[in-house]
Amino acid sequence: MPSLRIARDEISYSAAISACEKAGQWQQAMCLLSGMPEMSIARGAISFSAAISACSRGGQWQLALSLLSSMPDMRIAQHEISYNAAISACEKAEQWQVALILLNQMSDTRVFPNEISYNAAISACEKGGQWQLALSLLSSMPDMRVIPNRISYSAATSACEKGGQWQLALTLLSSMSEMGASPNKICYSAAISACSKAAQWKLALCLLSGMSDMRIAQDEVNYNSAISACVACNRWPDTLVLLKHLLSLGLETGVVCSPPSMTLPCAALHEDVGSCLLTEESALPPKTYFGSDPPRVSTNKQHEWPLTDPEKLHTLQTDQCRSSAARELFRMRLALGAQTSSEEEVLEIIRVALDNWRENPRRATLVLSSLAKHRLPRIAQQVLTLMLARGVPANVFHYNAAISACSKGGQWQLALSLLSSMGSMRIIPDVVSFSSAITACEKGGQWELALSLLSSMPYARVMQNVVSCSSAISACEKGGQWQLALGLLSSMPELRVIPTEISYNAAVSACEKGGQWQVGLSLLSSMPDMDAIPDKISYNAAISACSKGGQWQLALSLLSSMRDTRVTPDAIGYNAAISACEKQGQWQIAVSLLISMPDIRVIPNEISYNAAISACEKAGQWQMALSLLSSMPDISIVQDKISYNAAISASQKGGQWQLALSLLSSMPDISVIPDDISYNAAISACESGEQWQLALCLLSSMPDIRISPDKISYSAAISACAKGAQWQMALSLLSTMRYLMAIPNERSYSSAISACEKGGQWQLALGLLRAMPDMRIARDEISCSAAISACENGRQWQLALGLLSSMPDIRVLPNVFSHDAAISACEKDGQWHLALSILNSMPDMRQGQANTTNHQQAIKTELAAFVCCCSH
Repeated sequence: MPSLRIARDEISYSAAISACEKAGQWQQAMCLLSGMPEMSIARGAISFSAAISACSRGGQWQLALSLLSSMPDMRIAQHEISYNAAISACEKAEQWQVALILLNQMSDTRVFPNEISYNAAISACEKGGQWQLALSLLSSMPDMRVIPNRISYSAATSACEKGGQWQLALTLLSSMSEMGASPNKICYSAAISACSKAAQWKLALCLLSGMSDMRIAQDEVNYNSAISACVACNRWPDTLVLLKHLLSLGLETGVVCSPPSMTLPCAALHEDVGSCLLTEESALPPKTYFGSDPPRVSTNKQHEWPLTDPEKLHTLQTDQCRSSAARELFRMRLALGAQTSSEEEVLEIIRVALDNWRENPRRATLVLSSLAKHRLPRIAQQVLTLMLARGVPANVFHYNAAISACSKGGQWQLALSLLSSMGSMRIIPDVVSFSSAITACEKGGQWELALSLLSSMPYARVMQNVVSCSSAISACEKGGQWQLALGLLSSMPELRVIPTEISYNAAVSACEKGGQWQVGLSLLSSMPDMDAIPDKISYNAAISACSKGGQWQLALSLLSSMRDTRVTPDAIGYNAAISACEKQGQWQIAVSLLISMPDIRVIPNEISYNAAISACEKAGQWQMALSLLSSMPDISIVQDKISYNAAISASQKGGQWQLALSLLSSMPDISVIPDDISYNAAISACESGEQWQLALCLLSSMPDIRISPDKISYSAAISACAKGAQWQMALSLLSTMRYLMAIPNERSYSSAISACEKGGQWQLALGLLRAMPDMRIARDEISCSAAISACENGRQWQLALGLLSSMPDIRVLPNVFSHDAAISACEKDGQWHLALSILNSMPDMRQGQANTTNHQQAIKTELAAFVCCCSH
């Protein structure tokens, strides 16, 4: 076009953007839109709408919202096309909340929604499982003088189908004709599927046959849904008839599902159809499967399902079940393999053994104890209940075994129920009963109940022992009650109970979780006085306590002293010591500990490497961090997201944005899924490298892998735009945060103000600064300094001085950057006397200056004031 001397205008650009949109080239569309001002071409509603539509097709819903929200700032009127494209982008990204917000905003901006707007919003609700909202939108369309069409009804019917509302789905289908909307294949498919899920096989067949009357072609989806409904209701003859028609039409069969989660493979259906010769009169007998899964179909026609051959079952019973108790237990495992059985099934199994159990109760104890060992509390309770129902006397050993099963199986409620029922059976609980119940409460995180049981033991004339006390201390440890744990430990001698290593270990761990490293060390040192020898658990808990308390020297001292007490350190102890060094920036020692682990036959794991990499990251040692990351596969240690996140953050702090992006892109190659921390570090790396385009690209791609950007993501992206002088994009991102429930913070606003300052938008900068208190965000020296700089660039020296003088009123201490910007503002307008006044009022920045950057800035401030004086 330039060679022909034909001027490009908005129409030509809009057409090109629209072409990119249809070709799925959203990046190129964005480039064309952003390049229009450089060509002195004004952007209008058409070009923005085309770009928004391109972002919608490309799945970039954040960019679409950003463009839409920036249109008023550009004095471009938003219309229904731009809103429809943005709502469609949200619908494709399953952001139904944002879609509804946009739909509601249309009326506020005097833009009237049309059927496209409503259809996209209803579809968004359908994808989000919000069938009530979908129906509400559909019913509100006539009030807005918008006539629903078949797309509207199809989306609403699909929403009802997903929500299990088959009656509403049928109601919508039948009401379409009254509204002048003819049903299509999508409507019927959703309705049939809704009936299938509700096991309404008659309605499903009626709808399937009604498609022919409506001259709507049936496909495999319709047939498979109808077949699924018939299978769910054991309508095997109808299933065969449908399958016959399905095959005669040359359509593919799928997997037919029936509740509850039972699958019938099509291969099995074909086999049964072949045996019946596809006769409509033949009935397919329902198959009974063991458990929830059917037998696997094998090419050698031998089932891979175990224990189905009677001869093999008899041999296995003979070989593996020598004693009668073991044989009874084996039969119970066979019938209760899915842990879901009725009382009749259990009664059938133990009926023969009941007489033997009356004569020898020890056999029942063996069975219950084995159930406890295999953590089957429900079955243990069921066996105990049936014993009582059949007149088999239960004793304290039976109850103890059942309570132990509950303890090991994490069923603390069931354990307490059994303990409380012993009195009604005239069985006196003993110390084992109480200790097992306390252990169950400890594992269930019920420290209050554990203490209550412990305190009730004397009233039941049961002496507390070391097991009950230690379990109660451990319960307090898990509940974060370190004071109570110490109280129990100190009271044990008064109860004539000698604490053991287990008691002390639980107490030291309680101090570690409570951040009481001094108390933890005191307990560790006092253990030998009580004839309790510290072990690995004791030392590891103490080292971890020192790590959390920032005492890396003590952590190293404990680690080295373990050998003196003939306790071999393990990976847990080393990991805690490395973590202690990592938290205090001692990366050299952390790496040294990691390297020395194989020398004492301690194998490092991913926790060891992650802590060392994180130590290097905090110290800015990106080369060492990457070296450690790359060496992990050599010693068969799997790299995880923690390893990569630390390495990406190390690259960011080292200014290596290319390496950060390379690490992020390589994570899926080793089956490591990035998270928000990964992306935030990579975006921050792009921000440090002033790569604002890449930062925005990363931000927009996060929802594609189901990661929701947070305030850190947006703040880093806004800061990147600020460094790239992209003030419009920075403000657009800031406004987008409110839509996505990502509350902005100080950094978000400071970066946006800085972007406005670099873009010469001093009014917007001041507006953002004033809006911060309304958002309950405290203004700090960074945001105030950026706003003063914006006034300086805009030659607004009065406003700059006003901001500087008002900073103490909001409890913000002006720094050297604030004064520098104010003096520069005075210098640009020739206010030399004010510049000198500000300079004289500044504290001596060079006294006790620990930061050389501030020292250099103070010198720069003095030079600015000196230049101002010399020029006048």
